[in-house]
Parts: sequence; C-alpha cells; structure tokens
Amino acid sequence: MSPRLAAANALTLVMAGKASLGTSLPGQLNQVVPRDHALTQELAFGTARWFFRLDALANRLLDKPLKPADRDLQALLLVGLYQLFYTRIPAHAAIDETVSAAKTLKKPWAKGMLNAVLRRAQREADELFTEMARDPVVRLAHPRWLQKQLKADWPQQWEAICEANNAHPPMTLRINQRRTERDAYLNQLEQAGLAAEACVYSPVGIRLLQPCDVQLLPGFADGQVSVQDEAAQLAAPLLEVRPGDRVLDACCAPGGKTCQILEQQPALTELVALDLEPARLLRVQENLDRLGLSATLTAADARDIDAWWDGRPFNRILLDAPCSATGVIRRHPDIKLARQPADITELATLQASLLDALWDTLEVGGILVYATCSVLPEENTRVVEAFLQREPGAREVSIGATYGEPQPCGRQLLPQDNGHDGFYLAKLVKIAATTHCDRLSVEDKEPSAS
Repeated sequence: MSPRLAAANALTLVMAGKASLGTSLPGQLNQVVPRDHALTQELAFGTARWFFRLDALANRLLDKPLKPADRDLQALLLVGLYQLFYTRIPAHAAIDETVSAAKTLKKPWAKGMLNAVLRRAQREADELFTEMARDPVVRLAHPRWLQKQLKADWPQQWEAICEANNAHPPMTLRINQRRTERDAYLNQLEQAGLAAEACVYSPVGIRLLQPCDVQLLPGFADGQVSVQDEAAQLAAPLLEVRPGDRVLDACCAPGGKTCQILEQQPALTELVALDLEPARLLRVQENLDRLGLSATLTAADARDIDAWWDGRPFNRILLDAPCSATGVIRRHPDIKLARQPADITELATLQASLLDALWDTLEVGGILVYATCSVLPEENTRVVEAFLQREPGAREVSIGATYGEPQPCGRQLLPQDNGHDGFYLAKLVKIAATTHCDRLSVEDKEPSAS
C-alpha cells in the first residue's frame, strides 16, 4: 500500500471519531513495506499536528465542501497539503504520489480534484495562509474550544502552550539506578556518537539532542536505560518509598513509573501494578522483563476495590489518572481532533471517583501522589481541592521543587519546547482514617459566610 494512502486511512478513522492514531495506524503499517513505515508515520502524525491549519486551507481551495462520505478523500488531500508545506518531499513528487494514491478509492473524479487543488495550493497558499492567520485556530492549529480553555486557564502562557504542542517532542531517557549512574551513561552516549545532556529537574533524566532508534542506545536491551519524559520521571520520587513498603501503581500502563519505583527502591515488600485492560499489562510486563524487575500485575477497574484489593493497606499509592492528555499533544497530535469539551467534565468525575476509592486502601500515614498528563486545572488542582474538601483525613503536602507553576494544590508543569511535557503532580498524606459518615458530614456542611 502507498504510505500516503495508509496515512490517510488511519486519519480517516480519527476524523470520524472511531479511533486514535495509536489504534488505527498499526494496522495500516502492516500493509506498507517496512522501508516506508517511517514516512507513513510522519505523514499521519504531521497531518494531525497541523490538521486545523491544513483543513482551513483545503476548505478555501475547494469549490465546494466535501461530503462526510468523502472523508477518506479529505484525509488524503490533507496528507498531500502536509507534504507540500511541512516536508522536504519535492512538490512534484508529493502531488503525483498523492494523486496516484487515490486510484484505490473507487471515486473516478478524485484524481482530477486532488491534482487541481494541490497545484492551486502551490500557487496560492502563501497568500491564503497570511490571510487566514488572523484566526488563531489556523495560526496555532488548535481547535477553538481548546484555545478558549487554555486562554482562560493560562492567560499569559496559552500561546506558548500551543506552540510547544506543535513542536516535535524531544527523546528523553531515564537511567536505571540499579545498573548505572547518569554521568557514566552520558559518557557511554558520547562514545557512541549520540549527543545528549542531563535533564534540568530529574536527577535520572537525559535528553538526546537528536532522537534515535532505541536499539542504538548503549545497554538498552540490557536494561540500563528506558525512554520516559522528564516530567513523568518526577512522580515516583514524591512517593518517598522505603524498604518494606507495599506500593500501588494505579492506572499503570505502559509501566514507566512502575519500573522507576522499583529501580529507586529494590527492597519493597510488593508493588501492585493495576490497570483496567489486560492487553495493556502485556506492555508493562515487557518493560519489567527488559529491566529485570518484577511486580504483581492486576487487571481490574481501580474503583471496584472489592474485585481486586485483598484488604492489606498500601503504604504508598501512585494514581496516574486517566485524563485528556492535553499535556502530551506534541506526542499524540490526534488528541486535538479526538477530544471534545464534554470529555473534560467526564474525566474529572472519573478522576474524583478513583481518588475516593483508592484512598480507602491507603494506610494512615501513607502517601498518595496524584498525577495527570493534562494542563487543564479542571482535571488537576480542582479535582484535588474538591477531594480535600470532602475527605477530612487527607492533607496536601507541599512539593518543594522549582519545576512547574504552583497551584492551589500541587504543581503544574506546562509543555516546554525541547524540554518536558505538560504534567500535573499533587502529594497527599493520610492523617486519619475516615468513614462514609465522616465524608457525608463534610459534604453536608453549609459553606461558611466570609
């Protein structure tokens, strides 16, 4: 299959709300020769990254809008436009190959339309882009609802957030503290001809100046190092795990934080790695095996504690809650197409229910770290603030760090170009056991007059 058509097919499912690129692209790659896999991925992810700009341009160039039944053709047109303006593919090759890919769509008129629109784009795009840039949706390539939300939440930083979301993400590594030290591994990278530098905030983080295949990393197969964003590396140290602790990593897949916890404290009594989907735990097991680590893997809904909890309290809990993933858009640009405003409210409700359920499994004196890869306060500080209002036995512990923006509860990291992803962290300690009645009494209290 043509890489253009494969990318367009994957995008068509995303545009229809039926899949993410993470689920739609692998099946398409299976139909493309291996040497074209990288190109297919670049076309799919790049087109998603600039979708709102490219789609606006396409609508200006078309004589009339395409019908919903022609979403596959729309995706192929956007892939063609992406090649013209965001790759080094020669214009004639981008146009010819894109038009040729339309042969299998069984739409005889498609080739002529694609050819005409792409050639017109060559001639008129600069002028049209300049004119359309007055609209921030086009200029910053984000859906209007998300731009409005970011502007409301981060009035000083919202444009920088959008720009960071549109950048290519850096490749960041986490050294395995059981196997090596950061300075020693930096020397290994230098000897291998791979330029790198130490991360600013994570003491075990390294940023490669140019991404590479993981198989080229010294000692990767032997478990010396893993790929993990710097912001994600900041969660595990907040747990302050001790020898003999029993730890829960809830919503654990793909297992990066699970492994980091085990790397930093080899003398745990047990680490329970919990995730909703059994298939996702396969990836966790693969990471554990490569690093020579072990954990108790459990597939269950974390909220249904009767289905998976044995009644023995945990000393430490990491809740990396399901979220909008608006802090990692640069890694998953199709989030801009997939997410809708209603999703945020639904996710905040889910996050609150997870906190409530897991709190009962934490010992008095234990620590729970709440984390998301979202930049929206509705999923972050407001979730924690509301939890503290209804849970009298919980107290926030201030995170003494220089990273991120201080929030009413926790700290918020915003995505940085050539730096960390967007990420939120809050640290809670259980100062007393509470009952359902205790919580009801807190919730039923009248607000104080002030």
